[in-house]
Amino acid sequence: MTFAIKNNISWVGKIDWELRKFHGEEYSTHHGSSYNSYLIRDEKTVLIDTVWGKFSNEFVENLQKEVNLDQIDFIIINHAESDHSGSLPELMRHIPDTPIYCTSSGIDIINGHYHKDWNFNPVKTGDKLNLGSKDIVFIEAKMLHWPDSMMSYLTKDNILFSNDAFGQHLASELMYNDLVDQCELFREAIKYYANILTPFSSLVDKKIREVLALNVPVDMICPSHGVLWRKDPLQIVTKYAQWASGQAENQITVAYDSMWEGTRHMAEAIVQGISKEDPSVGVKLFNIARSDKNDLITEIFRSKAILIGSPTINNGILSSVAAILEEIKGLRFKNKKAAAFGCYGWSGESVRIISERLTESGFSLLNAGLKEKWSPGSEAIEHCLRFGQEVALQVKGP
Repeated sequence: MTFAIKNNISWVGKIDWELRKFHGEEYSTHHGSSYNSYLIRDEKTVLIDTVWGKFSNEFVENLQKEVNLDQIDFIIINHAESDHSGSLPELMRHIPDTPIYCTSSGIDIINGHYHKDWNFNPVKTGDKLNLGSKDIVFIEAKMLHWPDSMMSYLTKDNILFSNDAFGQHLASELMYNDLVDQCELFREAIKYYANILTPFSSLVDKKIREVLALNVPVDMICPSHGVLWRKDPLQIVTKYAQWASGQAENQITVAYDSMWEGTRHMAEAIVQGISKEDPSVGVKLFNIARSDKNDLITEIFRSKAILIGSPTINNGILSSVAAILEEIKGLRFKNKKAAAFGCYGWSGESVRIISERLTESGFSLLNAGLKEKWSPGSEAIEHCLRFGQEVALQVKGP
């Protein structure tokens, strides 16, 4: 499958309808994804990115139907991660001397992946590649989300090839933002940001300001995954600026795991207390062990506060809770509040352990947490209701 974006620009990537996990088993892709590669024809012909290596033969065969490979004058690799560069070995087998343009870090990473001495040309922000009647301008985007990441801007056509920024893991034959389901599009866009770009939010904010300061027209944003932004393309830039600022929705997420239902009963009573005190707040409840972790992370990202619950086991916490806390720590959320809760039998360390890990992860603790012995009875449930009400009051603020 290929299609024309404009008369001189074609999408030559791959839609992966079957993809359900990405980054190994780390990221869930309920709606598949796409690996977007672009072919630009002017006096010179340039290919921007390739696709994941498992599709390399298919990619090269389809590309040959679109253009004689010997007519490709330049290859641009905006990002050397395998889902972008994976088809390079097969492509370069046909055109081994074609110049490859990427950042200096990109050269190191491509060499580290494929161990080939290709014709590399390092570029940095502001460098231009002339195609004849128009230029490609390179914009480094270091650590968004790898050291080598960059964007490429095509003059006259006013298209920003934005690499991983502004993308989504979403497979669709429609391929444009104005044609797909808007709820699905933005759900996948915020999930992508929450799970991948959150640790780099300060850099995202800086890069957005830098790109906007260039004061160049942007008629379309073409990311490396998902659909292309052609209708009001800067709307996703506005969303990124909002997400990078740490601005949260009016939401509290309660997440727990339970051995014998005690911590579940606590969680449900806490949710009731929150809703009773503040009916306007959105409350999301998750059993961590039975929920998709990336969907949960997305809801945590959207929330003003989170409550994490676990019973005590072996003087510690359940493994599912430990895993999500480790995930949270790595994402370095900002401007969020938190508290812990859980049942115990005799030692009762879980609330303290969760509170400590939340503090280490940059959360502001609402309180010392709540723990109840064994399965909560009516008095303990009342404690949980009051706990939820107090949390709602603190999150709502004055």
